[in-house]
Amino acid sequence: MSEQKSVDMGNFPELENGNRILLGPGPSMVDPRVLRAMATPLVGHLDPYFLKIMDRTKELLKYVFETQNDLTIPISGTGSAAMEASMANMIEPGDNVLICVNGYFGLRLADMAKRYGANVSTINRSWGEIFTVSEIKEAIKSSSAQIVGIVHAETSTGACQPLGDIAKVVHDLGGILVVDAVTSLGGLSVGVDEMGIDICYSGTQKCLSCPPGLGPITLSHRAEEKLSKRGTPVANWYLDLSMVQKYWGSERAYHHTAPISANYSFYEALRIVAQEGLEDRWERHRRNATMLWEGLEDLGLMCHVAEEHRLPSLTTVRVPENVDEAMVRKTLLQDYNIEIAGGLGELKGKVWRIGLMGFSSRAENVLVLLAALKKILKL
Repeated sequence: MSEQKSVDMGNFPELENGNRILLGPGPSMVDPRVLRAMATPLVGHLDPYFLKIMDRTKELLKYVFETQNDLTIPISGTGSAAMEASMANMIEPGDNVLICVNGYFGLRLADMAKRYGANVSTINRSWGEIFTVSEIKEAIKSSSAQIVGIVHAETSTGACQPLGDIAKVVHDLGGILVVDAVTSLGGLSVGVDEMGIDICYSGTQKCLSCPPGLGPITLSHRAEEKLSKRGTPVANWYLDLSMVQKYWGSERAYHHTAPISANYSFYEALRIVAQEGLEDRWERHRRNATMLWEGLEDLGLMCHVAEEHRLPSLTTVRVPENVDEAMVRKTLLQDYNIEIAGGLGELKGKVWRIGLMGFSSRAENVLVLLAALKKILKL
């Protein structure tokens, strides 16, 4: 048996990270209360205390989604897991699916749908633009879509898609509407019940200001009925909501070991949302976004999305000519401890993405960012 070498712990120092000012597309900054909640001692995932936390979390999550849907839970996985759960549970091989693509995450939805055997059609808009109800209606008719996916808050572009009568059109034509609210839930109204959304999913690490790791999702009665009438098993075992809901429901049937600490932190994050109040929270996001937009304009910088369609939670800023966009981000991080992000896909190298989400959406963050940009860009 070979002799084990000792480990030089000098090569493995303790975690040491400055308290970054996170103003990118996620994760957002986390309230100290949420971080403390993560340190709560563990119990088992079927412990009576944890079951109470699960029930309370469901009720608070219904409040944030603005819904009475019983199947409203956090998926044990990031927002992308919740996105995949929406596709996995609704799609059976050969289903006709329409995905509205006006950014990176519409493309991801289409990719997931194809992997579950759907016949996928897309309707496309330039990145930063939105869809009209009439064009979606015509696309559903031409594709015979049974499932329609659309992004409410496109993280890659900063555009907010009005939902309006989209659900009504989808339902009138016999379909199910799936909505991506990853960058909107908790920062602006989603209105699941009022809008008639069948499946809505999000992530914890954006406007809810919780560490990444859970994917909130809610299903309407219409979506639950479609799930119950499947002729084939859900192709993804881990994300099969027909089983997961038995753990979150009255049966408490074992499915997987839930991430206890992540659920503790999410519960506290939802408590913070409820204490602030949804409408006050939405107004705070809008107020700070407006301050940012006005400050950018004063610096001569242009937003990519028309103001009437901008997200208050995420702003895309066009990079001026002859400016090294990566250098600006690097300088912000190294000299000012501020994180913003570059563009994705069609907008790579063309925009900066600035997030004002949850705990990050504060006036002081806006002011320090604008001051840093002014100095870096010598404006």
